[in-house]
Amino acid sequence: MQRAGLALPVTDVDRVVARYANAFALMADLRRMGATNILLERRRTPTRRTTMLRMAQIYGERFADGDGRIRATFDVIWLSAWAPHESQQRPLRPGSARASLEEAVRKAGKT
Repeated sequence: MQRAGLALPVTDVDRVVARYANAFALMADLRRMGATNILLERRRTPTRRTTMLRMAQIYGERFADGDGRIRATFDVIWLSAWAPHESQQRPLRPGSARASLEEAVRKAGKT
């Protein structure tokens, strides 16, 4: 973002846990999110039905809650920055701090 000329970049992550009735419901959500295989050298023929059913069975065995629903965890990454403006705060010069980080850490360790 800084290379694009934006100032004060901020990154944050929200972790979201979603529960699904089965692996196929999870796969439908992944497809809607655009989280599909984009590799050029991916297999072009459809996966066999027996393979998909076995996948759903294994996924259910390994990741199902007590009620049979499966969990999936998604990380939502937020990026934001601002167009530069003369009123924005500027970083201080290196070495211009009035307090010592070393001293603050030392004091925090004594409490």
